[in-house]
Amino acid sequence: MRLQVALSRAGCASRRKVVFFIKEGSVTVNGRIVTEPGYNVDPLKDKIIFKGKAVKAQRKVYFLLNKPKGVITTVTDTHNRKTVLDLVPKTGHRLYPVGRLDKDTSGLLLLTNDGDMAYHFTHPKFQIKRVYEAVVKGSLQENKIKILEKGILLDSIRTAPCKIQVLRASIAKTRLKITIQEGRKRQIRNMFESIGYPVIKLKRIKFGELKLGGLKPGDYRKLTDREALYLQKTTFNDL
Repeated sequence: MRLQVALSRAGCASRRKVVFFIKEGSVTVNGRIVTEPGYNVDPLKDKIIFKGKAVKAQRKVYFLLNKPKGVITTVTDTHNRKTVLDLVPKTGHRLYPVGRLDKDTSGLLLLTNDGDMAYHFTHPKFQIKRVYEAVVKGSLQENKIKILEKGILLDSIRTAPCKIQVLRASIAKTRLKITIQEGRKRQIRNMFESIGYPVIKLKRIKFGELKLGGLKPGDYRKLTDREALYLQKTTFNDL
């Protein structure tokens, strides 16, 4: 098994972050520093040390959280602000968020120690759909919707095609349902800002086949067996 896979499966971090830690020299195998993510290891026989701690296989843990506005999507915060990990119980496992919701965005957020799943559900090549409800300032015109749906340039990179449905409209504001298949930083806010319609409110209601449902802001729940099996099967099929 490749070292980066072994570490992500053990819950050390997402696969992308694991690669960074390996390359910076934070991992040893049988007493020797290894900086190659593809280095072959046997997790049952090799002694793997990650950032000074022995790596052991962990039970996979999955929480679905309704992140409230104002909470930071990070493991720790240097300014002592409330983070998403403050909202779920201590499990003894090293949990981290799957992707990000910015401070002013609420809604569905996964927390897990499953690095493979986190990698699969956040990497653009797997095209996992995210569905949001948004309120934007002003009456959004149909031609503007078509521009965004086809993809626009943000930081010199074109956004993937998306789907935008108007739920309710007035002169002052427009309520929308937006389906995208990538999760770039503040993507939806930047998309609408670029066409002159600032986002007033943004909430993620669906991630892949997982739905927020009636979960209240700040509340969480463990995934059902069926939901966890969906995550694992979807991830396994693409590894």
